[in-house]
Amino acid sequence: MRGVFITLEGADGCGKSTQAARLAERVAATGREVVRLREPGGTSVSEKIRALVLDPANDRIAPECELLLFEASRAQLVREVVEPALGRGAVVVCDRYYDSTYAYQAAGRALPEDVIRRANALGSCGVDPDRTLVLDMPAADALARATRGGADRMEAEGLGFQRRVSEGYLRLAAEEPERVRVVDAAGTVDEVEARLAAELADLLPGLLAQNAGGE
Repeated sequence: MRGVFITLEGADGCGKSTQAARLAERVAATGREVVRLREPGGTSVSEKIRALVLDPANDRIAPECELLLFEASRAQLVREVVEPALGRGAVVVCDRYYDSTYAYQAAGRALPEDVIRRANALGSCGVDPDRTLVLDMPAADALARATRGGADRMEAEGLGFQRRVSEGYLRLAAEEPERVRVVDAAGTVDEVEARLAAELADLLPGLLAQNAGGE
């Protein structure tokens, strides 16, 4: 039985990492194996690529180079971790996946959409999420939260860039409403967690029965 592949998306500072951790706890409480991942990262090779692409010192990385680095990291993660986990029936919860590449490199960097989609097909090795949850909040609020302790290379692109990224996510949701669901990221952490769980109840029976925070 193939597992379930869930991805969380959104602009920097929207609360994805917190919600990915909470979602993993909630799924585990239903008795399912959970594999929690992040992009870029998740393998030895992919974490090295993460350090490279997010380092503010690497401010001369060309958009095309950036795209290929993200896809290389993704391909390694899929082959090494995602495919085996899904093959044994696990629930995979991934903080970012190929929709980030569309939002950041197509909408944010203005690379051609057809190039991005072909690159995503290669980098994902043909593995698509069953459900993608986009945490949505005003770009200015998200960026302020993301940069409180300093900015990585992507966050340093500024508010205009982050607004284009957010708009890219909304376009994806309009194009693929069955897979991509927009979730209001305003409110308490518990409130947002409950909204995410509601969007997954059809794929993961028993998820709504779990209390917020896995308690």
